[in-house]
Amino acid sequence: MEQRGGEAVRKFNLMKKILVTGGCGYIGSHTAIEIQQQGKYEVISIDSCINSHENTVDRVKAITGKDYKNHKVDLVDLEATRAVFRQYDDIVGVIHFAALKAVGESVEKPMEYYHNNFESLINICKCCEEFNIPNLIFSSSCSIYGNVEKLPVSEDTPTSGAESPYAYTKLVGEEMLKAYVRSQDKVKVVALRYFNPVGSHPTGLNGELPINKPTNLVPVITQTAAGIIPKMMVFGGDYDTRDGSCIRDYIHVVDIAEAHIKALDYLLENKNQAPYEVYNLGTGEGISVIEAINAFEAVTGQKLNYEIADRRAGDVVAIYSDSTQALERLGWKTKLGIEEMMASAWKWQKNLGVKK
Repeated sequence: MEQRGGEAVRKFNLMKKILVTGGCGYIGSHTAIEIQQQGKYEVISIDSCINSHENTVDRVKAITGKDYKNHKVDLVDLEATRAVFRQYDDIVGVIHFAALKAVGESVEKPMEYYHNNFESLINICKCCEEFNIPNLIFSSSCSIYGNVEKLPVSEDTPTSGAESPYAYTKLVGEEMLKAYVRSQDKVKVVALRYFNPVGSHPTGLNGELPINKPTNLVPVITQTAAGIIPKMMVFGGDYDTRDGSCIRDYIHVVDIAEAHIKALDYLLENKNQAPYEVYNLGTGEGISVIEAINAFEAVTGQKLNYEIADRRAGDVVAIYSDSTQALERLGWKTKLGIEEMMASAWKWQKNLGVKK
């Protein structure tokens, strides 16, 4: 028994490694879970934990039953980042999630967002070049499309309408990566433009856990239902939409995680058609904020206390995805609907605690 166990450990240690930046964050941790559960790669995380929790490592371990190492390093610090890369000689790909990401906060603190999001991406590219890591997946955003004239948006939709500094960092980040790829011989990059990730792991053991006051819709919903937030605000009730509230394409975080594995395999198997490719990740269905609230109430039986407030700076009116290209090339499509999103998010919130 001991010999077989030792062989299993040696086999695991010989597995190819994937470096996940922001691996203690919401999407990063769920992606790490899915990668580990599929058993093809070992995952290493870099996360400074300025917007995430160190004990996320324990939640990942509890779900997967596998070790999960996080290096608490700020990616803006190039030497500290290099030091992590030096510890491993078998990293075959990097998934770069780590970034400041709150739209409203980016409007208030644009220089902080530009510094953090640009410098961290630059340092990741420098390390990938220095340590000969040719495969990079970039966490981009549908926010780079801004307010569009035609829906749904495809990868060919113009991306010149970023409405916030956060969105602009993703737009420029993509341009930086295009230039990076052109300057290298063997580098391959896939940029994944997320729409609105929501929900939690089906076990209820991992989910979105903002350190500060939540700004994303679903944790605001669940914390309101839990009595942590007395009343939630719906920002804008006079948009030109079917009920006056903003429309978004909400997508389950587990589906998002699965897309990263598909993109990773796609690059490692040399199936990419170009050295730099982009894919939209969404359900293709627009859901308004009011409709999302109604879905939560219907699935959970919890009545939410909310009111309509003024519009929020940086928000676009409506956006949802055409994800045909991800299906055709990556073999990816969403599997989980708004009901599963809301039910799993509420299960996570109940595990965290409810005041009433």
